[in-house]
Amino acid sequence: EATLDLAERRRIRSAIRELQRQELERDEEALASKRFRPERGSHRQDNKENWPRSQHLEEEQQTALAALARQLEAITDVEELTKLLRAAGEYEERKLIRAAIRKLRAEEIEGETVPASQGGYL
Repeated sequence: EATLDLAERRRIRSAIRELQRQELERDEEALASKRFRPERGSHRQDNKENWPRSQHLEEEQQTALAALARQLEAITDVEELTKLLRAAGEYEERKLIRAAIRKLRAEEIEGETVPASQGGYL
């Protein structure tokens, strides 16, 4: 808002969108690395008798989250994702859905920006 030069404003907004996109990608990468990182530490050694069962449940959860991630990629409606978010019970599911919503909103913002020379405004 400090500048009146439309070209400079356009460059600034473009840089802001690029930073937002990079931040979203970093968030998704961090989420993916956390989601698929094997569990470490003494927890499994302390609970050896329940380990096979907990490992099986963890594998099922990872499979379900991977399937959800594929399903979310196909959804292009923020309202539908919001309904899924409200229905989700697990923390990891909600985190995936929120990331998908942020990604769609960022794509919508990028798509709505029309250059001023084509009748758009900044």
